[in-house]
Amino acid sequence: MNRTTLGAASIFAAAAMPAAAADMAYPVKAPIAPVPVFSWTGFYIGANVGFGGDKFDYPFSATQRQLQAETDPLVASTAGKFSLTSSGFFGGGQIGYNYQFANGGVFGIETDIQWSGIKGRFDGNQTVNDNGIVTSGTFNTGSEVEWFGTVRGRLGYAWDRLFLYGTGGGAYGKVNTQGSFAITGPNGVIGQAAPVTNSGTQWGWTAGAGLEYAIAPQWSFKTEYLYVDLGRTNLSSTTVNDVANGFFATSSMDVETRFHTMKAGVNYRF
Repeated sequence: MNRTTLGAASIFAAAAMPAAAADMAYPVKAPIAPVPVFSWTGFYIGANVGFGGDKFDYPFSATQRQLQAETDPLVASTAGKFSLTSSGFFGGGQIGYNYQFANGGVFGIETDIQWSGIKGRFDGNQTVNDNGIVTSGTFNTGSEVEWFGTVRGRLGYAWDRLFLYGTGGGAYGKVNTQGSFAITGPNGVIGQAAPVTNSGTQWGWTAGAGLEYAIAPQWSFKTEYLYVDLGRTNLSSTTVNDVANGFFATSSMDVETRFHTMKAGVNYRF
């Protein structure tokens, strides 16, 4: 090949290179998928365990009135209350629904039911030695919240996977109260009151706050504080009205049930 032919081939190759380069595909970056925004909207179901307690209050009152000839009636009365400290573990489950607004606010409703071991009990005795005659009294009383539940609204704010809320609504539960009293002398039992037993469902209210964190797309961990007030119910009530002898007497005792709870649990979101 002479120099003239080689030079012409070089010029032709150089002219063809831009055209070939124009036909080559340049590398294109793959589009980045947007990170989905977490939402608390939806139904959920879960389980929890916790510890609670405070006290049971037992307000009481008694009054008697005795008519007297040619003088004012003799009237005596007393009133007060005594309390028992309560504590115990509980556990159960909850179900609810949340709706998250565009601004991050979250509104929901939740109901839960708990088995409970929250109880308070007092056992005592008193011995009296009167000139060698020994008399003793034994008594015991106590109450237990066998189970309780709530129906509450939840209102708060979510920072992505973190949800902080306040909560409040109605509460209900079964409270069982028992008590007995006996006096024993040298020859055995000389006096014994009939055991007091009262068991039934009580209604009240609850309020508190909680924190929930989504540890996975469908799972979240929660911790929650609630104050529960199950109201007041009558334990015993007696009335004696002896019209013939001008004597009237009445007595009453109630139980008031209140306790604080702290629990932790998990929820599965649908």
